[in-house]
Amino acid sequence: MSKTVLVSSASHFNQLLSTSKIIVTDFYADWCGPCKAIAPIYEQLSAQLSRPQKITFTKVDTERQKEVAQAYSITSLPTFMIFKDQRVVSTIKGADPRKLSEVVKKLAAEADSEGSGGFGESSSTDARWFGTGLPKGYEDVTDQVDVRGLDLLNSDSNFGTARTLFDSSKPSALADGKGKAASGQSEKTKDWVETDTDEQLMLFIPFQSTLKVHTLQITSVPPKDTDSEADDTPMRPKTIQLYTNRAHVLGFEEAEDIPATQAITLQSQDWDRTTATAKIELRYVKFQNVSSLVLFVLDGEGNGERVRIDRLRIVGEKGSLRELGKLEKIGDEAGE
Repeated sequence: MSKTVLVSSASHFNQLLSTSKIIVTDFYADWCGPCKAIAPIYEQLSAQLSRPQKITFTKVDTERQKEVAQAYSITSLPTFMIFKDQRVVSTIKGADPRKLSEVVKKLAAEADSEGSGGFGESSSTDARWFGTGLPKGYEDVTDQVDVRGLDLLNSDSNFGTARTLFDSSKPSALADGKGKAASGQSEKTKDWVETDTDEQLMLFIPFQSTLKVHTLQITSVPPKDTDSEADDTPMRPKTIQLYTNRAHVLGFEEAEDIPATQAITLQSQDWDRTTATAKIELRYVKFQNVSSLVLFVLDGEGNGERVRIDRLRIVGEKGSLRELGKLEKIGDEAGE
């Protein structure tokens, strides 16, 4: 019985990426001659090297799973991608049995030598402040935010601007410990954002390069010495909707008519008690080739009318936009 997993949907593929340390994926099509030619060798590698929760061989039919194929910019067939800790570490285009075997066997040997392994988290050593650790295999890509193009709707002008959210420093409210401005700060220098007329907030985030976005870190430090039920007490965000690759900020009514790329509902236990930060792991397959994000805060955690955000961090991979073209076969002679 074959050990190769046939991917049935984008969510299925995302699940596989999160449950196996190494994923080997064959992007193919039934009409592709070279795909059929190399299929027995791929199955042989799968039978020899598959390991539960460690090495998983998968196949993606690009005709039926177009969302997955487009997410990884598949423009030629066959294409083999090898993922380690949810990150692409090798890409092989064409039916090259020798190269495919060498790459896969090398990674399999590394996986075996690492024992049971695990995803874990790595710590950041640069000057930028983080409310939580970085997922293993990914980096901080906040520096790719094009601050000149930021747009923020329904923010109170007495507090910070959109640029404040991406400041590299630790929020002053954490240093103070009370969720208020540090001693000596004026209203104009408060380093966080609060909503104005109600709890909704709309933020447009353009990027300097195309990104693969894995995680968002949101820091919100509500005051600790005020009545939490009061209307003017700022709340943490609760319901958030994300939209990818929009050309500009969305209007509030406009956003209600557009399906979100992902909707998130934060619970009180999602917030770190020390850093007041929530880590949001995204459906990675839906956040490939991202040139912009729109973050829409629908409501807050409570009954108030204001929402507060101190910092935003974006974690993933830097990349470049690739033109999606017609799928082509690699390995056939012209006219076949």
